[in-house]
Amino acid sequence: MAESQSPEPARETIDGQSPAQAAQTLGRLPPEQIETLLGQMPHDEAMAVAAQLPGVAAALAGDEASEQATEAAAAEIDATIDELLAAAPAVLDSSKTAAEAVAFLVQSQAVAQITYIFVVDDEKLVGVVGMRDIVLAKPGQPLSEIMVKEPFAFKSGTGVDAAVRAALARHYPVYPVVDDQGRLLGCVRGWQLFQRVVVEVTAQAGAQVGVSREEQVNTSILAAFRMRHPWLQVNLLTAFAAAFVVSMFEDTITQIVALAAFLPVLAGQSGNTGCQALAITLRGLTLGQLDEYPVRKLLRKEILLGALNGVVVGIVAGVAMWLYASYSGEPNAIMLGLVILVAMVGACTGSGIFGVVVPLTLKRVGADPAMASSIFLTTFTDILGMGLMLFLASSILL
Repeated sequence: MAESQSPEPARETIDGQSPAQAAQTLGRLPPEQIETLLGQMPHDEAMAVAAQLPGVAAALAGDEASEQATEAAAAEIDATIDELLAAAPAVLDSSKTAAEAVAFLVQSQAVAQITYIFVVDDEKLVGVVGMRDIVLAKPGQPLSEIMVKEPFAFKSGTGVDAAVRAALARHYPVYPVVDDQGRLLGCVRGWQLFQRVVVEVTAQAGAQVGVSREEQVNTSILAAFRMRHPWLQVNLLTAFAAAFVVSMFEDTITQIVALAAFLPVLAGQSGNTGCQALAITLRGLTLGQLDEYPVRKLLRKEILLGALNGVVVGIVAGVAMWLYASYSGEPNAIMLGLVILVAMVGACTGSGIFGVVVPLTLKRVGADPAMASSIFLTTFTDILGMGLMLFLASSILL
């Protein structure tokens, strides 16, 4: 374990170092000391150093994939922005003029910390004025005429995870914080939100952000085997279930040989449809998007997408079955094509449902959705797709 250093010597050490060197020095310190030292640095310097710390470099640079990783890291932080709240350095009444605002700035001892002037009316935040607006305004203009009205503000009690998602979308340097009545409580600087994520990541000693029991890239072979193999045994059992369903229609396959050629086609298409829905659901779980986006709305979307994809793919597969059955001398070639079309629509629609329900169910019972979802999804789509096709063929053609 690396030795911790007191903040004072570490601050002297990183003075004059490049951001990468300073980040390497800070990386040997406990998280609380990193937070203290970053808070002592100027804004630009703190951002440059934070961007070099492990796990957040690309996210702070704005890369889309890494922004998602930053959101995932923030989702693990059980804290609110109230912990980061600071007094707003510039708060003026809406009736003040631009000239009075300039006089306030000149007399302020914390002018270097002022990014915006927060405009209030009876202590309620009503607008924000940037420095450029002050410079370009006429001296006698009231702030109410030049301010940005109804500015974005965090509500007191907002979680750090939600705040980071908002910061990634807006990139404001400072965010006002208000209470439920809209009264200004203070402000939070954008870089402090990312600093909070940096501290959380470094505190995890290199662990991947996300569910702690998930396998990491540096997990040992034996440990990875213990994590993966039980699910493969489950997969074997579920495969037997799919095989049992097919065996129930053995006579149908014997009499209509063309169906055997299209079993893997149907299973593959329904499986791919389910995997697409699964990927979107897992992404929503990881980034916390399902906290704001209703599950029923996602489910409705995947059902419609599955049905639409099933119709388009089913038409192509139905025509292919009709041609294949006609070439093979099978009677009722047109009906076989219709069976494939209906089965494809049903299978793809059901696969969309499974792609949403399976990971959500596994998460609720405490299992790892990323590790186990594909096993159950494959089984359900195989049983539904092949079972529906063989049932329709048996009912209609035999």
